[in-house]
Amino acid sequence: MADTDNTKLHKSKEEWRSELTPEQYRVTREHGTERAFTGPYWDNKEDGLYRCVCCGRPLFSSETKYDSGTGWPSFYAPVDKDAVSEHKDRSWFMTRTEIRCTDCDAHLGHVFEDGPAPTGLRYCMNGTALSFDKE
Repeated sequence: MADTDNTKLHKSKEEWRSELTPEQYRVTREHGTERAFTGPYWDNKEDGLYRCVCCGRPLFSSETKYDSGTGWPSFYAPVDKDAVSEHKDRSWFMTRTEIRCTDCDAHLGHVFEDGPAPTGLRYCMNGTALSFDKE
């Protein structure tokens, strides 16, 4: 259930586990990463809207999706600046910028500064963390 004052959606581990597949739970709630070229949407070319698999928040449009060659769905911008939040990730002996859903704090992926114009950013997302609404 969402708080009425527009704060994050909070659920217990048991609630999340009952609503998500084991892989969705591992990726979104335990900050996992799907293997490249194995998750949904990495090669999806249809028009539509990508949402958070946990809460349904609109995150990315197919208009900003591009083929980064990495095997993960990649976008150069979220649908709006408040859709995702950035967090320092110091795992794997490096510092990266983790991307999470603003509404439910689901781990989505990472953002890198090697993307195309106009932003120069590559939002490298786990397809498992997304759902897709075809236009």
